[in-house]
Amino acid sequence: MPSTARPDRMHQRLWTAIRLWFDTGAQVDEHDANADRIDWARVVPFIGMHLACLGVFYVGVSAFALWTALALYLIRMFAITAFYHRYFSHRAFRAPRWLQFVFAVIGASAVQRGPLWWAAHHRNHHRHSDEPADLHSPVQRGFLWSHMGWFLTRRGFVTDWSVIPDLAKYPELRWIDRFDIVVPVALAAGLFFLGDWLHAAHPALGVTGGQLLVWGFFVSTVALFHASVTINSLAHRFGSRRFATRDNSRNNLWLALLTMGEGWHNNHHHFPGSARQGFRWWEIDATYYGLRLMAAFGLIRALKPVPVGLRRPHGKPRA
Repeated sequence: MPSTARPDRMHQRLWTAIRLWFDTGAQVDEHDANADRIDWARVVPFIGMHLACLGVFYVGVSAFALWTALALYLIRMFAITAFYHRYFSHRAFRAPRWLQFVFAVIGASAVQRGPLWWAAHHRNHHRHSDEPADLHSPVQRGFLWSHMGWFLTRRGFVTDWSVIPDLAKYPELRWIDRFDIVVPVALAAGLFFLGDWLHAAHPALGVTGGQLLVWGFFVSTVALFHASVTINSLAHRFGSRRFATRDNSRNNLWLALLTMGEGWHNNHHHFPGSARQGFRWWEIDATYYGLRLMAAFGLIRALKPVPVGLRRPHGKPRA
């Protein structure tokens, strides 16, 4: 009996990991002794996404494919920064239910899991920022772990439903969160068939189905992922500190440009509830400009400002 127990347990873990590729509602034991280790069976799709980028040497390149990759990078980055972060995680403005669904779908296409998982982990990050309970703190666990190790563990996979009761009441958000693979697969398939049609209908564009798939989905998605998670790994290490927050958050212009405004991270940790992260006029915050435009058209409302009394630093920031 003891000799067969271990293989059976390994097979069960493997089967659970495979199920989690398609249905995140499969049961995960976050209290397992190995919950903080990399779950290698679940890493396969992540590695596959990166390897697929090498397809650029096979499919070639065209202006249409590059513009598609850039457009999808910007659109999905906005969905992550404006809605996954500032709306779902911090409720920094109000949006109608149909719009929150639309941007939940767009955000899910970025392959950064669903909005409920994302918001739950981010709210806990602010509760325990750079403390031992912060799963992606570079101060606690180093660059690689904070950049891409933590979410590949069983503990990182689990959604803390206790911190998102305001979001969990929406069945459509729960569905997107549970079957978070559906939207990325649909986007990838759509890009392939669009490229295939353009190749036949407009050959002068020089685009093919495989080319649009590789550049528009794989390259754009991998670039988007690594840009987004620099806020975990680099924005708590490099930059300036205007405010004496209890964590090691930093303001970094280059990261702000890369992530449409998220790089003003020390500002954000000083007052997380603001829809605006660039507190000064010269702190470029493209996401906030987009939100202001949406508000002007009546799509969203009640953007939370930074209180006047919190705009100036009090006390000496930690180096």
